[in-house]
Formats: sequence, structure tokens, C-alpha cells
Amino acid sequence: MKTKKLCIDCNGQLSKDEVALSKKMLGRDIAEFYCIVCLAEFIVCDQEDLVIKIQEFKEQGCTLFL
Repeated sequence: MKTKKLCIDCNGQLSKDEVALSKKMLGRDIAEFYCIVCLAEFIVCDQEDLVIKIQEFKEQGCTLFL
């Protein structure tokens, strides 16, 4: 059974899209992940921009988001 991943900043439980987005934005080999709120703060952008990017990556067929 897989363990649930938690945000490195706020300890919130992560969705698979949040894990995939962290990997896409910060590198596939990372071991610590961010929720959308904390990732937006970390990379200094709007949360809505990240939601849009998730959808774009899915439409492009990025395998991280399958």
C-alpha cells in the first residue's frame, strides 16, 4: 500500500496532481513535495496559474499527470 504524501511546508495531504506538479516544476527526482498553495508561494506565482498549468500539462499528455 502506498503512503500518502504530505506537503513539506504545511503537512497537508497531497493529491496526485500536486505531486506531479511539484515534480514537473522542481524536477522529477525530488523527494519532497508542495501543495498548490505552498508551491505558489515557493515559486512566487498565483495559485490559479498553477491550476491552469496542471490542465495544460494534462492536455499536452505529460506522463506525470496520468
